[in-house]
Amino acid sequence: MPCLNEARTLAGCVQKAQTFLNQEKISGEIIVADNGSTDGSRELAEQCGARVVRAETRGYGAALAAGINAAHGKYVIMGDSDQSYDFSALAPFVQKLRDGYDLVMGNRFLGGIAPGAMPPLHRYFGNPLLSAIGRLFFSCREASDFYCGLRGFRREAVQRLELQSRGMEFALEMLVKATMHGLRITEVPTTLSPDGRDRAPHLRRYRDAWRSLRLYLLLSPRWFFGIPGVLLLALGTLVSTLLLRGPMTIGGVTFDYHTLLYSTAAILLGYQSLLLFTFAKLMAVETGLHPPQTRLRFLAQRETLERFVISGVVLICAGVILGIAATRQWELVRFGALRPDFTIRLVICSVLLLLLGGQTLLAGFYFGLLNMAAERGERFLQLAGQLHHRSRE
Repeated sequence: MPCLNEARTLAGCVQKAQTFLNQEKISGEIIVADNGSTDGSRELAEQCGARVVRAETRGYGAALAAGINAAHGKYVIMGDSDQSYDFSALAPFVQKLRDGYDLVMGNRFLGGIAPGAMPPLHRYFGNPLLSAIGRLFFSCREASDFYCGLRGFRREAVQRLELQSRGMEFALEMLVKATMHGLRITEVPTTLSPDGRDRAPHLRRYRDAWRSLRLYLLLSPRWFFGIPGVLLLALGTLVSTLLLRGPMTIGGVTFDYHTLLYSTAAILLGYQSLLLFTFAKLMAVETGLHPPQTRLRFLAQRETLERFVISGVVLICAGVILGIAATRQWELVRFGALRPDFTIRLVICSVLLLLLGGQTLLAGFYFGLLNMAAERGERFLQLAGQLHHRSRE
């Protein structure tokens, strides 16, 4: 139970948890992860028979992480210490864990939300919308209530996820990473009651909504970089192809090289977004944010730098040739007035190819740097394996 000045409600939560352990004959412990309480919560928890763990770093996630790391049990059930969750009704969580699931989420919408327990804006808009976004971004079909604070999990499985968030995003990161790492996830109905606090909750509606969306986007480069990049590249290429031969009139509106300029800009931005997608994905894999399995692993190979350099040079040469062709058109009129509807198309395409070539060259060297980092990581793992083998001998 994470705790920050919860003296008003903490004793009731601990007593309900003790009742559950005794009724179900479960050998367990009750941990209160204190996050700097000044209202006597720590002393009260100890008097009620709970074990108090102090979380030195401030934050909801930091308190949970401290409690999880200090736990001795195979399974952990976490829940807020404000009496909004019923700790005497945890049997469905334990049963699912015993059935072999790694993460068991509570679902308040299936179990029942008491009047006044959740603001209408959260209940009918914020929570369903952000949960739907999470399900879409990470293909998480097993959970529908991403923000339920009552959940159970195998401690070892969650510790392997190496969760980093120290704020309210901790619970979201747990579910997202559990999905990405292929853990077995399910959900059970649970109830939500009005909290027993006599003060405002720690959550901040709009700030925390943005922090949730921010976490989703940072952990899903496919949706932040990849899909928008593909759409921009496809749309820009289609429009540019249609306008290269000359102006087009649709419904009485004529589109000319002005529109071509915007469409090539879309190509450039889409290409850059796709490069950023690959950079972000490989970086997430190398730093442990994402599982090591990825189809883009081949881009971190040693030969990638040379391939990108060659491709970049080819694009730059094509751009230079088109630039020469545009200059030739200028020369034919003795460097006087040009036919803009034709020459400007050559210039736009020349600039586009030059920029694409330059970006490809730079990307190649970045992939070369990632290759060096990957090789260093592999050597470190090999050395660690050798030392472990020697220590066992």
